Amino acid sequence: MSKKTIMPFGPQHPVLPEPIHLDLVLEDEKVIEALPSIGFVHRGLEKLVETRDYNQMLFVAERVCGICSFIHSMGYAQGAEDLLNLEIPERAKYLRVIWGEYSRIHSHLLWLGLMADAFGFESLFMHCWRLREQILDVIEATTGGRVIFSVVKVGGVRRDIEAGTLKFMLEKLKEMKAEIKQVTDVFSKNYTVEKRTKGVGILSSQEAYETGAVGPTLRASGVASDLRKLGYAAYGQLDLEPIVENEGDSYARTKVRIRELFQSIDLIEQAIGKIPDGEIAVKPKGNPQGETFQRLEQPRGEVVYYLKGNSTKNLDRFRVRTPTFANIPPLLKILAGSDLADVPVLVLTIDPCISCTER
Repeated sequence: MSKKTIMPFGPQHPVLPEPIHLDLVLEDEKVIEALPSIGFVHRGLEKLVETRDYNQMLFVAERVCGICSFIHSMGYAQGAEDLLNLEIPERAKYLRVIWGEYSRIHSHLLWLGLMADAFGFESLFMHCWRLREQILDVIEATTGGRVIFSVVKVGGVRRDIEAGTLKFMLEKLKEMKAEIKQVTDVFSKNYTVEKRTKGVGILSSQEAYETGAVGPTLRASGVASDLRKLGYAAYGQLDLEPIVENEGDSYARTKVRIRELFQSIDLIEQAIGKIPDGEIAVKPKGNPQGETFQRLEQPRGEVVYYLKGNSTKNLDRFRVRTPTFANIPPLLKILAGSDLADVPVLVLTIDPCISCTER
C-alpha cells in the first residue's frame, strides 16, 4: 500500500484568485481527502449593522463581493423593503433585472477567462476578458460604476435608463451574441479543453443534493434549481427555465455557465421589451421591523439574506450565506479520488469567491 502524504494547497496559489487553503491527503498522486481552511480575509461586515443605519448598510452589503456586488445590494434592499412593507415601482424591478443579468454575464465571462488561464490557454483568456470589458463599458455608461454599481437603493433604484440607451444596449447585445458564441465554441469543441474536463471531477445529482450544492455546480449535476423562478424583482414576468446538464463533470459545469450567458442576454432582451414607464423609486417611511429571509440567484448560486429589524434605524441582525460557502462541501466530494494535477481546475469549476465566503 502506498504511504499517505499531506500536501498543502493555498492559501496563495497561481490558479487561485483568492485565498483558500486545502490540506490534500494523497496516495502517490491520487487525492484521498481534502481538508479546507478559511478565515484568511474575514472582514466582520455583518457586525457593522450596530454602527450603520439600514440605508448605509446597503453600501456595505454591496461590498460583500467585488464581482457579484449588484445582486448583493439587490438582496439586501429586498430584505429591507420587506421589513418596511414597501412595494417598489414596476420600472425599478425591471431595471434591477437588467443590471442583475449584466452582472451575471460579466461574472461568467470572468470565470471562463480564469478557466482558460488555468489550462494555460492564454489567448482564450484574453478573448473572454475582452468581451467582459464590453459588458463593463455598458454597466459603467448606465450606472457610473464598473464593478461596484451603487445604483440600488431601499425603495427602488438611483438611476433610470433612457429609451435611446436601451435601444443601444439591445443592438450591442446582438453584436456580442455572435462574438460570445465564437469564443465559447472553443470551450465546447476544443480537444484540449475536453481532455481536461470531460469525465473529470464528477458530482452525481444525489451527491450534489446531499452536500447542498447550489447554482451552476448543482444544475450541472442534473438538478433543475434556479432561485429566479421564485419570481422576485421582475423575473416572474419573464420566460425562464433553469439551464441543466446531467453529466456532473467539469465539462458540464462549464457548459451550464456558457448556456447561462445566452440565457442572460435573452432575459435582458425580454426585460427591455417589457419595461414599463413610470417612477424608479419610492421613499421609505419608518424603520425596519420584524424578520425576513431573502433568497436570490447569484452567478455562483443561491445567496441567502437574513435581516432582523427592531423599529430603529439600525438593524438587530444581518447575516449572509453566500454560494461559495454552500459549494465547499461539494468541492471536497469532487476532489476525493481525483488526480493531483486536476486539483487547480477542479477548484475553479465551482467558481470560488472567498471574499464572499469570509464576509
